[in-house]
Amino acid sequence: MNRLRAAAARGLRRSSGRAVPPAGQGRKGASPRGGAPAPAPPPAQHLFSDPAEIEALRGSLLAWYGKCKRDLPWRTLAATEPDADRRAYAVWVSEIMLQQTQVATVIDYYNRWMQKWPTLQALAQASLEVSVAGAGSSPCSPGSSSNTRLCLLEQEVNELWAGLGYYSRGKRLQEAARKVVSELAGQMPRTAEDLQKLLPGVGRYTAGAIASISYGQATGVVDGNVIRVLCRLRCIGADSSSPAVIDRLWDMANALVDRSHPGDFNQALMELGATVCVPKAPLCGECPVKQHCQARRRKLFGKPTPVPDVEDCDVGGCPLCPPATEPWDSSLGVTNFPRKAAKKQPRAVRTATCVLERRGCHGALEYLIVQRPSSGLLAGLWEFPSLPLAEGLQEEKQKEALADHLQAWTGWPVAAKGLQFIGEVIHIFSHIHQTYVVYSLPLDGDVTLDPALSPSRWVTEEEFHASAVSTAMKKVL
Repeated sequence: MNRLRAAAARGLRRSSGRAVPPAGQGRKGASPRGGAPAPAPPPAQHLFSDPAEIEALRGSLLAWYGKCKRDLPWRTLAATEPDADRRAYAVWVSEIMLQQTQVATVIDYYNRWMQKWPTLQALAQASLEVSVAGAGSSPCSPGSSSNTRLCLLEQEVNELWAGLGYYSRGKRLQEAARKVVSELAGQMPRTAEDLQKLLPGVGRYTAGAIASISYGQATGVVDGNVIRVLCRLRCIGADSSSPAVIDRLWDMANALVDRSHPGDFNQALMELGATVCVPKAPLCGECPVKQHCQARRRKLFGKPTPVPDVEDCDVGGCPLCPPATEPWDSSLGVTNFPRKAAKKQPRAVRTATCVLERRGCHGALEYLIVQRPSSGLLAGLWEFPSLPLAEGLQEEKQKEALADHLQAWTGWPVAAKGLQFIGEVIHIFSHIHQTYVVYSLPLDGDVTLDPALSPSRWVTEEEFHASAVSTAMKKVL
């Protein structure tokens, strides 16, 4: 799903975010790439070319959605909010949160976010409050408890986002809100094209979702759920993450979208993929558009001899058919589709992490946390002091490397023998198999850190869990 949504977002043709005709049916006289002949359109089996079928599919899908859609807070706001900018903001926040994250996880985060920042203006002001509070500095004086208003204000957006993962999403949402307020007079762009062009972090899918749901623009959307539904409806067996296939799916989505109810139609198509046309064990009997599904027809009737096969379509070099090396597997049925390239295995990374602890002025244990760089993995989040380890490093060498890192960073002597091994914590990111080798180091008295180095602060356990720390780091304490 993650790769599919990312591939769909990359599928935008540079010219605009408008609906575009299928390849080979562009403007009269136009030819792509300096006069090269346009590729032949795929056979009809892979397309929706019958207007009557398109109308029937729209009607069936919208009727089903009206009866069976899930009650979700962003849908309620989109349906009831009269102000166009607030409506678009509510949809926008949900779409950003839902990237790479399941609906069940998002609901609570979404409700808390909208309660804290119900408008673009409120979110933009939150950004300013973080700046005033001294983000990127050490807000608590040495030896004092960090339980101050200053510390609570710092990194408030990251703190609310903590646990959702892919933390740059929250940062880009914040940046875009400030841009809307400062450069666009507080008004959201009104078309999918302008949303994508003007707002950082808004790709083709997100722009289409906001424009269709909030403004009623008749533009399609393509995410992982839509890719799965369309590939099954039309037996598209080529790599569904390839740019060529993604382009075809966008053409198809723009052709299918209901002109009178584009937002509901797009949500219905995504809802179908999320609840019925699921990756494994799809509920084909409950599908409202099963009569239009070529993959289901193939499963039920096999490959009839007199008629061109709906999967192979008997056209040599068809760009949407599966490769000859991956024929139809009758045991898989409709789950033969979609097909995508084999997923890369996450690379293994080992990191030494040190839990530095002391007794605070009130006797409670406090832990030192430092802030990660403003870009890259887990950008801007807080963590225990950590050091990436070279491959194959033995335990004693790990401790020595970590001790040297801490000494260079703090400016006071750290002996490797003083580091106590606690254990290993494993966390799987989408592309990284991360192992944290955890050590502890109790400290006596106060430690003054160089303010020119990474921002740092001492926190109690309660404050640690309330801070903008990753799920991986919460496993350490």
